[in-house]
Amino acid sequence: MNGLLILFLAIFIALLYFLYYLSNKHLAYSKRVMTGLAMGIILGGLIQFTIGQNQNLVSQLNDWISIIGSLYIKLLQMLIVPLIFVSLVTAFTKMKDQHNLGKISFNIIALLMITVSIAAAIGISMILLFNLDGATFTKGAQEVARISSLTEKQASLTDLTLPQQIIAFIPSNIFEDFAGLRPTSTIAVVIFSALVGTAYLGVERKHPDEAATFKRLIDALHAIVMRMVTLVLRLAPYGILALMTNMVASSSLKALMNMGTFLIASYAAFFIMFMVHALILILHGLSAKRFFQKVRQVLLFAFTSRSSGAAVPLNIETQEQTLGVPTTIANFAASLGMSIGQNGCAGIYPAMLVAILAPKVGLDLSQPMVWLSLIATIAISSFGVAGVGGGATFASLIVFGALGLPIELIGLMVSIEPVIDMGRTALNVNDSILAGVISAKRMNQLDLAAYNDPNRQLEPTN
Repeated sequence: MNGLLILFLAIFIALLYFLYYLSNKHLAYSKRVMTGLAMGIILGGLIQFTIGQNQNLVSQLNDWISIIGSLYIKLLQMLIVPLIFVSLVTAFTKMKDQHNLGKISFNIIALLMITVSIAAAIGISMILLFNLDGATFTKGAQEVARISSLTEKQASLTDLTLPQQIIAFIPSNIFEDFAGLRPTSTIAVVIFSALVGTAYLGVERKHPDEAATFKRLIDALHAIVMRMVTLVLRLAPYGILALMTNMVASSSLKALMNMGTFLIASYAAFFIMFMVHALILILHGLSAKRFFQKVRQVLLFAFTSRSSGAAVPLNIETQEQTLGVPTTIANFAASLGMSIGQNGCAGIYPAMLVAILAPKVGLDLSQPMVWLSLIATIAISSFGVAGVGGGATFASLIVFGALGLPIELIGLMVSIEPVIDMGRTALNVNDSILAGVISAKRMNQLDLAAYNDPNRQLEPTN
């Protein structure tokens, strides 16, 4: 084994032990998470600086380091379906007024659609502001291979319409969706859970003894699953260290410089959209500062893991524990936000790509109706976008197919895709949490005392 490989692995193991030492010293959870992030950036940068030219060696090193990062993400992904199922059904067993279900769903979906439309408008604006409309980008071997792969994928999406996407939400074999075998499995599990919960309410009225037995079973399952979530969350500092090390070590500085303007425009758009989220909170009489203080840990995980799906357990925990959002609303917001109206992957990103191509395909962005048409297409296409890696590509393919645009530009982004995806994913998760908070506030179910309490922070217990 190469000496440098052994050296960096030894450093990585030493850093893992240092995080363990901090845990034994009872350093605050949030500080350990931030320490893991900082050490990952430094170690990744050191790897890139010393052996970045040897991609084979970097790949071997990342394979070993990714054991920790991938373990953390897979454990969280493992909990997504059981967490959604037991949490939603538990919410029904505690629900006093079942008529609120329709209002909850409407409020969450409405906010997600409004924000993704705003995000699309911001994406188009950033391309015009940075003068990227009509821009061309370098096409290398990696990009050519990516374009070829996307061409094959687009063929399977050619006939994908909004009604077909809606029908795809409905489970025909719930065990298939429990196994996560479809892109819409999460929404299908939400629907099935809601059906089970609704059935429970009916049984409770007619057969209270059987309903009570079922409730005890669900309560026990909920306690077990939440305990599992707590155990996995303790691994966050170690997982983030590994994920960030891999990310920085494998990034190509040359590619980032080549696509630098688009990268800056993307993050400018993400920042503005976060400010829009803050404005929405303020307009509803809520402290934006307190909100971002409490969601920073889940956003940090989303940023490093690049998976909205893997962030669902943290998402729900953050809403319930720190922001005072009721269980039902928190679960619906986290689950629906994975597949509907993602501000980053399904809003800003496709809009920016479309705006770059606009002059080449005869779309006049000086015309308001062109803007409205593009925004409406992007918003409608945001239904059913999976909250896992590749969601932005999936959304872009749907939008480009609907508008009849060539897909080459999507493939040209492959070199900077991971870096952009980090910001997109954090924004996606934030808009789903925002949807939960605002929906709870509008329905007068938000625990304002918990929301405003600075001491209510996400802190896994022993």
